[in-house]
Amino acid sequence: MTETTWNEARAVLQAEGEAILSVAAGDGLAGPFAQAVELILGCAGHVVVTGVGKAGIIGEKISATMASPGTSSIVLHPVEALHGDLGRVSRGDVVIAISNSGSSEEILRLLDHLKRIGAKVIALTGDADSPLGRHADITLAYGKFEEACPLGAAPSVSTTVLLAVGDALALTVMRQRKF
Repeated sequence: MTETTWNEARAVLQAEGEAILSVAAGDGLAGPFAQAVELILGCAGHVVVTGVGKAGIIGEKISATMASPGTSSIVLHPVEALHGDLGRVSRGDVVIAISNSGSSEEILRLLDHLKRIGAKVIALTGDADSPLGRHADITLAYGKFEEACPLGAAPSVSTTVLLAVGDALALTVMRQRKF
């Protein structure tokens, strides 16, 4: 590997690491994060994680992390939900809806249905003022970051932050339950 190659790789790692550290250093998530933990701890049903694209893939991992220490969690693809799988969601469930932009059409189309069912919605997004952020019961807005991809096409920094915040949520719930 040439030095140039490693420098390019290092730049990606630094961008992702700095984004996580900036979220950890700030207090913007503190209040909503504590509310989200309390909501999950009091959840009488399942924690349902939904997202589309790369956010959906991160959601699968967050759901698996929730389940490992005993939080009942399922993944619900938003498109499948709108084609009959919404029956998996019940009153008493907590839905973690993931969208970096907070404007993913597939997620937004679910919101009224979820409210009608009586599920509570936690938004995990980069933009508190997005449609998802404004319509969720609790919004965990981690902020906007420049992606490491020079074209801005491949999410990298945002998905790393999503994963880190999701892990923090799952493991904080685990600790609160004294698992």
